[in-house]
Amino acid sequence: MEAPPAAPSPPTTPVPLGVLLPDRELGLRHLAGPAEADVHGVHASEMADPSPYLLGGELLLTAGAGLGTDPDGYVARLAEAGVAALGFGVAPVHEAVPAGLAEACAHHGLPLLEVPPGTPFSAVARTVWRLMAGARTRELRRVTEAQQSLAAAAARPDPVPAVLSRLAASLGGHVTLRPDDRSAGNPPPAEAAAALRALLARVGRAGGPATATDQAGGWHLTAHALGGPGSAAEPASEPASEPRTEAVRALGTATPARAPGDHTIASVAAVLLTLLTAHRPAGPEAAALTRLLLDGDPAAALPPGPWHVVHARGTGDPQALAAALGTVLVDPRGDPVRLLTEREPGARAGWRLGVSAPAAPGALPAADAQARRALERAEAARTPLARHAAPGFSGLVGEAEARAHAAALLAPLSPVLRETLRGWLAHHGGWDRTAAALGVHRNTVRQRVARCAELLGRDLDDPDTRMELWFALRWEEPPPGPPGPGG
Repeated sequence: MEAPPAAPSPPTTPVPLGVLLPDRELGLRHLAGPAEADVHGVHASEMADPSPYLLGGELLLTAGAGLGTDPDGYVARLAEAGVAALGFGVAPVHEAVPAGLAEACAHHGLPLLEVPPGTPFSAVARTVWRLMAGARTRELRRVTEAQQSLAAAAARPDPVPAVLSRLAASLGGHVTLRPDDRSAGNPPPAEAAAALRALLARVGRAGGPATATDQAGGWHLTAHALGGPGSAAEPASEPASEPRTEAVRALGTATPARAPGDHTIASVAAVLLTLLTAHRPAGPEAAALTRLLLDGDPAAALPPGPWHVVHARGTGDPQALAAALGTVLVDPRGDPVRLLTEREPGARAGWRLGVSAPAAPGALPAADAQARRALERAEAARTPLARHAAPGFSGLVGEAEARAHAAALLAPLSPVLRETLRGWLAHHGGWDRTAAALGVHRNTVRQRVARCAELLGRDLDDPDTRMELWFALRWEEPPPGPPGPGG
């Protein structure tokens, strides 16, 4: 039975080994494999093969009781499961780290740490959780401050260069806007600059990806398509319904190091630059979208409505779809495309739409969730448009649609996580009863449920969320298994 150290639900920000190793109270020593890795959690096990219980990214702690006579096979299974590092506790099972284990870790590229006899595994776990929580707090504070400074830059008389300069300062690197050839920050080395130009060319063409990343010359590179062709001063020369051939404006970033929150900060800047360089003037509607994306108050800028939130997937041009729906409030970079309109949306060729119920500005977050669920129903039923239905079971019609909804909702979860979530919900969130039913330790249940919440992006303490997940698990297609008696 697994017995990981007791710990709170892990934050999502990892801890680099380079931060953990210098801790003198722990006294960890790096023995083999890479000296750098990102630790997303801690797990303790004395099993010969703990991989079925691992989620990936853990620092696995062991005293070697289950090591056996095949250390290479043991390490190979851990590496395949995505373990971040192996911490080996010396004494009482082994007086020293086995040489064969160090060789296997070096061969498979798995960091190996020695945990001294005076350091309990629970102390290592507590230190990791504390460092992760601190890193997450710093990341959130940094992102919030960057959002505020970018919004302030967007309000200046010459907003585009102001946003670029602010973004370069926030990231500590170089940013460029193509095809405008505007840039800010310290230029990267020639190799990284050439790679960034190639990356911008990928996202800067019709049909290209919305975002792309790369590394060159030790620099980290990203590119974001801003969703509109041509320059801000010139309107598109082709009808909106025809394929676009012009270059798409794109934002590129190059940084000598990558920090947590960089992607979020660059994404906020990309949204602002999309609005600032749009063909249409950035009026009150664009200001309202900016407030929405920066977690502000849309009610202060939007008319009373009612408004419809639309989620869309298709092969057409998002800007053309926005024009057809009579709005400039569109976020074209995500999947799905999201729009906000005062008109009653209708079906559009080349698109599958999910439409919320009419909503006042203050109810837009709920309407956004309604549109998402409506789009799921439209895709399950293969209809061009679905509108928000009554909440609860009446919003899902028919077995096929219910199963499709379950598959979409539970897609991020592995079979092991689904079974744990099913047992936890069936036992009303009771850790001990769930652990007994599944035959695992209660801390294993805690870690798996925390991982479910992270992958689903849901608050599992919310009764509505629990009800929806229970419904999905009840309608989930049963996995294939051996035939029953007489089968």
